[in-house]
Amino acid sequence: MKKVSNAIIMLLIIAFSFHSFAGTKSAVSSRIQLDKNWKVQQNKKVLSDGATLSSAGNNSESWYNTSVPSTVMGVLTANGLYKDIFVGNNYTKIDKTQFNDSWWYKTGFDLPNINLENTISLHFDGINYYANIWLNGKLIASRDKVFGTFRQFAFDITKLAKRKGNILAVEIFRAQPGDFNTGFVDWNPRPLDENMGIWRPVYIEIDGKVGLKNTAVQSKVNTSTLKEAWLTVKTELHNYTSNAVSGTLIGKIGENEFRYPVKLKPNETLDLSLTSKEIPSLYIKNPKLWWCNNLGEPNLQKLSLRFETNKNISDSDEIVFGIREIETYFTPEGHKGFILNGKKILIKGAGWTDDIFLRDTKQSLETQLQYVKHMNLNTLRFESIWGTSQDIYDLCDKYGILAMVGWSCQWEWEEYLGKPCDAFGGIQTEADVNLALESLTDQIHWLRNHPSIFVWFLGSDKLPKPELEIKYKNLIEKIDNRPYLLTAGTRTSEVSGPVGVKMNGPYEYVSPNYWFEDTKNGGAFGFNTETSPGAAIPSLESIKKMVPEDKLWPINSDWNYHCTHSAVAFRNLDVNTLNLENRYGKAKDLNDYLLKSDVLGYEAMSGMFEGFRARIPQSTGIIQWMLNSAWPSFYWQLYDYYLLPTSSYYATRKANNINQLIYDYAKNEIVAVNESLNPEKNFKAQIQVFDFNSKLLKTESVAFDINSITSKTIYQLDNYPENVFLDLKLLDEKGIQIASNFYWLSGKKDVFDWDKTFWGNTPLKEYADFTKLNDLPKSEITTTYSTKTEGNNEILNITLENTNSKMAFFINLNVVDEAGNTIFPVFWDDNFVSILPNEKKTLKCVIPKELIQKTKTQLVISGWNINTQTYTIE
Repeated sequence: MKKVSNAIIMLLIIAFSFHSFAGTKSAVSSRIQLDKNWKVQQNKKVLSDGATLSSAGNNSESWYNTSVPSTVMGVLTANGLYKDIFVGNNYTKIDKTQFNDSWWYKTGFDLPNINLENTISLHFDGINYYANIWLNGKLIASRDKVFGTFRQFAFDITKLAKRKGNILAVEIFRAQPGDFNTGFVDWNPRPLDENMGIWRPVYIEIDGKVGLKNTAVQSKVNTSTLKEAWLTVKTELHNYTSNAVSGTLIGKIGENEFRYPVKLKPNETLDLSLTSKEIPSLYIKNPKLWWCNNLGEPNLQKLSLRFETNKNISDSDEIVFGIREIETYFTPEGHKGFILNGKKILIKGAGWTDDIFLRDTKQSLETQLQYVKHMNLNTLRFESIWGTSQDIYDLCDKYGILAMVGWSCQWEWEEYLGKPCDAFGGIQTEADVNLALESLTDQIHWLRNHPSIFVWFLGSDKLPKPELEIKYKNLIEKIDNRPYLLTAGTRTSEVSGPVGVKMNGPYEYVSPNYWFEDTKNGGAFGFNTETSPGAAIPSLESIKKMVPEDKLWPINSDWNYHCTHSAVAFRNLDVNTLNLENRYGKAKDLNDYLLKSDVLGYEAMSGMFEGFRARIPQSTGIIQWMLNSAWPSFYWQLYDYYLLPTSSYYATRKANNINQLIYDYAKNEIVAVNESLNPEKNFKAQIQVFDFNSKLLKTESVAFDINSITSKTIYQLDNYPENVFLDLKLLDEKGIQIASNFYWLSGKKDVFDWDKTFWGNTPLKEYADFTKLNDLPKSEITTTYSTKTEGNNEILNITLENTNSKMAFFINLNVVDEAGNTIFPVFWDDNFVSILPNEKKTLKCVIPKELIQKTKTQLVISGWNINTQTYTIE
């Protein structure tokens, strides 16, 4: 969003005539970010009050340097006070009592171009949790008014602001038990400082006589033809003067400009909504629609809006938006689903978390959203409205990643919120309700231009109380046009009826057949808003950063501390180890445990996503809990805290290939899936079955057609009493392979003890037996590779040839620097692959060129039954 006043634009135009763009502010912006040159210190070490701290001459040289957004723990770690705090249980040794005290944030700024016609406001997008705010020796707001993590605050500082030497001092107090704070629930330890700080941007806005606020564009699409759309432009005009003002609102979208006359009464705030009835150019023919990942391009548009009076620009906004239509529906079984631009889509996503001290950077966010797209996912769920800025949502817009945004279950359970909760959670009193409504209002206004956000979550584990639900509903209908979910769980509201989604687990390991067999809880039907097959063990490289060298093996309390911090379950790796040993055999050492965990995790994650895809349209959504980790962890992640993919990452990518062949564990069938917008004709499935001695038992070719966004059974597999490998390849009508899949299947089946099901898990009472994999003979792989440059990337093409008659099982490829550290982010089109006897398989890896230039790069190829190979990439 950009803003401008007529006085400033004239001064900047003059300045611009003498300076280049480099190092200058935009000539159309009156928003001044206060992000640099902040100082932070604990109150008891300051020995001054707010009036003194915000006055000229006060010395803060001994304070900690920082920028904003930041939390106090983020500041302290950045200044080197705490090192290795994530190793072992070092986290428990840090003194938390220092955060019982308040902490000061302080900065200075100049406003050289202000004049008497300006209205100057100071904005805070997020303070955690209470604050006293001082400017130039004056208290402008106190903690009895400034509180709430998700509130946003603006203060008129016109009479206090100076052209030079403004000093801003903010005293921060941490959240107390019972406060509605950010929440990591049981995913990891609580932040030591409860994320106290200025955790979202601070900025100055300078307006003329009339200011524009909360500008937004909403869209409606003809979902039958996709050939027309209707836009609605919303904005609030604030007359800051005691005189009536007449002017013109001028907008531009693409090449289309519109004008709309406006009259404002003295001190009036006008909530304006313009449709194609008032502005014909808001009717769009052949719109470029915003689509989610794998369905089309996430096209974005720009609105420039300004208010002119007497031919002078008083204020302006500039926003980015997308044209798209979001709708909901219910299946005949009563499960809720979502429709994008008239197409029923399967929601395939994972749960997001920020860094434990809210230290994510633009680069770390960029990498993670690239990962999400690369895994063929189309959705992120934000439980708690996350992000220290709008950057994460901008990236969702850019990459076509749908976003589910809303409140955390931390507010619904006493052990996390810190005060008694009832059947509706912790929002109980009138003050609680008002805070929730104010917070939601601020967040929707802040985020509603992001086309990626397709639903608001108004609860997590529980429903909001009925009177709050009604107020939420009325609020959203007034300011937004997208749907909402009352809760993530299987609940029925006395106001609005069944919610239509489920959250019945599991969160712990289940074998892949679970998702195909279960018809009561977390299985592949309806919309499972959070679930997981449990632990996802990172590489040894990452484990060495979180477990002391002398505690690496066997598994011990230092490992367990990096599992979840649930009050009731998932606090160790016992379930992972139990299933690993029963299915693959006891690990001989640490490396063997990690290899078997990779295999266990790969097939478990494949089964979850494949189950939901194989059951389209009965299944409508699946959210893996989670995508990432707030701190170094062994649980609930597709890549680890250090941004290194786990085996589950590549299982997810393959399972969610837009066209895929899937083995149905319950029906012993091969299912084809097409999630593209187009029906496909003359596809061919190549099916091969091998025994564990690598003997070919069956080969079959099946031709088929398949409609768009659906699944279809194409082949009934024979029953095999012994273990087999199943290889599936999908060819298009030109005979080009577009997907592949590979399974290891046991003659002895996994059998669940359904009577012992609880919300976290259904245990097995009989286990598939893959111990014969330990007896696989060595296979030999010949490797050739080539490199080429494409734009900013280096493309590594690798051909792996199995030169003998033995299956090469579970081959992992990695690129490392000369010290053996994994280079990231890199993007393999496939990994953890198996290669049939006498088969060639070509893989591609996209590596940002800058990573290659920084280091001597090596390719490492390892696997279950091959000798490790290392090549230096020239």
